[in-house]
Order: sequence, then C-alpha cells, then structure tokens
Amino acid sequence: MTAGTELPAAIRRGLNALGLLAEGDGVSGVPLTGGVSSDIWRVDLATGPVVAKRALERLRVEATWIVPTSRTAHEAAWLRDAARAVPALVPRALGYDAASGVLVLEWLDPARFGNWKAQLAAGPLTDDVGAGVAAALGDRLGAVHAAMSDPVRDAAAFAAGDLFGALRLDPYLRVTAGAHPDMAGRLDDLAERTSATGRTVIHGDVSPKNVLVGPDGPVLVDAECATWGDPAFDVAFCLNHLLLKGLWHPDDAAVLARAADALVAGYRSHVAWEDPDKLDERVATLVPALALARVDGASPVEYLDDAQRDDVRHRARTLLIDTPATVADLLTRWFHSP
Repeated sequence: MTAGTELPAAIRRGLNALGLLAEGDGVSGVPLTGGVSSDIWRVDLATGPVVAKRALERLRVEATWIVPTSRTAHEAAWLRDAARAVPALVPRALGYDAASGVLVLEWLDPARFGNWKAQLAAGPLTDDVGAGVAAALGDRLGAVHAAMSDPVRDAAAFAAGDLFGALRLDPYLRVTAGAHPDMAGRLDDLAERTSATGRTVIHGDVSPKNVLVGPDGPVLVDAECATWGDPAFDVAFCLNHLLLKGLWHPDDAAVLARAADALVAGYRSHVAWEDPDKLDERVATLVPALALARVDGASPVEYLDDAQRDDVRHRARTLLIDTPATVADLLTRWFHSP
C-alpha cells in the first residue's frame, strides 16, 4: 500500500459498511485536491486503489455556501443510470453508503486519464484535444440525456430541484444579479426558466475539470448536482468554459470555437424529447449569463486576469441585452466580435 494519511472516520465507516474494508485494517489514504464540494480520497485497499468521496455541507469557496449533503445520493443514482446508457462516460461505482454519505468509485489512473481542463490550459491546442474530445463528450452526454428523459420514471427519482437551486441557480445567476442590478431582471428570469424547465436528468456540472480523457474517450465525473431539469444547462455550462478559455488563451480561440461547434453537433443528434431548435435557443440565451457568473458570481474562475474579466463582462452583458437566437449566432459573436 502507498503510504499516506489516516482516513477520516466517516470515510472509514463508509468503506466498512460497503464491505470494502474490515474493522481494524490499517489502511491509509491520500487526500485528492481540486474539488470544493467534497472530501475526496484515494484509498489503497488490499485489492487495489479506489476513490472515496463524501460531500461537504460548507463548500470550500470564499463566500459562505451551505448545501445539504444528501446530494451524494443523487450522484450515486446518476452514475448507476448513466452507466446503463453509456458505460464509457462514467467511472464504475463500487458502492454508496447512505449512513456515512460515502460514495466509492473505481480509481482512474491519471497516467491514463488526463484532466481535460489541464489539457485545454496547456496549449497550444490541437483539434484532437479540442473538437475531438468535445464531439465525443457531446455525443455521450446527448445519449445519456435521451436515455433519462422519461418524465414518469425519471422526474420523481431525481427530484433535486432545491439542491440544484442551491448549488447552481443561486450562486451563479442570483448572486450575479446582485452584482449587476441593471441585469437582475434578465438573470432572475433565466434562473426561473431553468428551474421550471424539466426535460431530462441533467448532470449539472459538465465542466472540463470534471472530464477525464482516457483511452476510450471522455469520462464525466462529479455528478453532485444531478437533477430532473433543463438539458440546456448542461450544454451551456460546458460551452461557457470553452468560450472563457478562448479569451484566456486567444491563440487557441479558433481551436476552441471548433470544439464548441463539435460539442453542440455531437449532442444535437440525440435530441428527440423536444424540438432541438427550442433547446438550442435556451442554450444560446443561458451562456452569457453563466459567463458573467464566472467573474461576478459566488464561484469565479481562477485563471482570468483583471483585463480578461472586464472583457467577459462586456461581452456577456452585450449578449444579455441583445440576445442571440441560436448557438451558432452566439459563437460567431463571442469569437469574432471585438
């Protein structure tokens, strides 16, 4: 076993309850970094390494952000159902213990599963890292959305709208409305629309930091925000990161624009639960709000400098006032407007 730190008591209880660790075993673990919402550990069991995670009630961000830990149950359920639809998209879940709140997943070796956010940041980008990964991610996400779009079966099983509001709509859109009073009406309307639009089970955090690129393509992790909701949010959330990175690294903007196109094209081929054009319009109008949220909301991105943040504010506010009708229009105006 790899030498490490003594496991938190709750993590040990969860592993015990799931039969993965016997009482008295002298196992240790290594805390993993990068998340703000959970304690995540690599645990080296006798059978090999696993990942054990437990949701935090108070998130590790500058603002006070309190969220019920019951969200892990929805993550476990999303992993189960997504694996039935597209096994390659998700890590294998080894068990969830409700009493301790511990979810255990297979270990994906970083030597074989690179983080997409890190790859996008490294530059100079190639279309393999950009459009290649984005197209596969859009295709797999669309297939999962299609498989989990039954309102009779799925809406009640993933009724986590309050959690989604606390994790996404409040800290992103409603906090941002407070920072931009003249845009508050528009941002509140978008929050209400997103909250009221139920079409499928969404992941809620489709960000490059949660995408691992392995031998068989992208793997999506960290589904704590999973709920019955608006699929436009998942698409817009990922697109937003590609747009922001295009301003961060302007030399890679053309590659990122192609990646954005590829994500939408891969996804759109699966949309059968509603008119694809209506979903496209919701994506196009939501992205500018999310862009503004990532500079003035409760969870700003860490990589933009002050000038780039001002640029985001200008572009996002312009697109909130003169709203794009389609994603194609949005991308053209974002990547090609001064």
